[in-house]
Amino acid sequence: MTEGVVLDIAREGIWMMLLLSLPPLLVGMGIGLVLAIFQTLTQIQEMTLVFVPKILLVFLTIMFTLPWMVIQLTDFARRLMDIATRLPGGG
Repeated sequence: MTEGVVLDIAREGIWMMLLLSLPPLLVGMGIGLVLAIFQTLTQIQEMTLVFVPKILLVFLTIMFTLPWMVIQLTDFARRLMDIATRLPGGG
């Protein structure tokens, strides 16, 4: 396996990690911003007011995007297996 192949696999793996983590992170950031503005306007400083809705919405986002995430990971694994079978001695 050449250095170029290893770097390509690492780059694609990092890109996959960023791509799959983006939806829950964006939802968490968005709801956090909305709730922070709400807390500022009402001067309510309750920690559970932020934590509970954020964790619920991130969980729901993961549930709704899970089929897409599995497809992306499966495609990535297939590409890795294709690379491994093309290597000398890879079978």
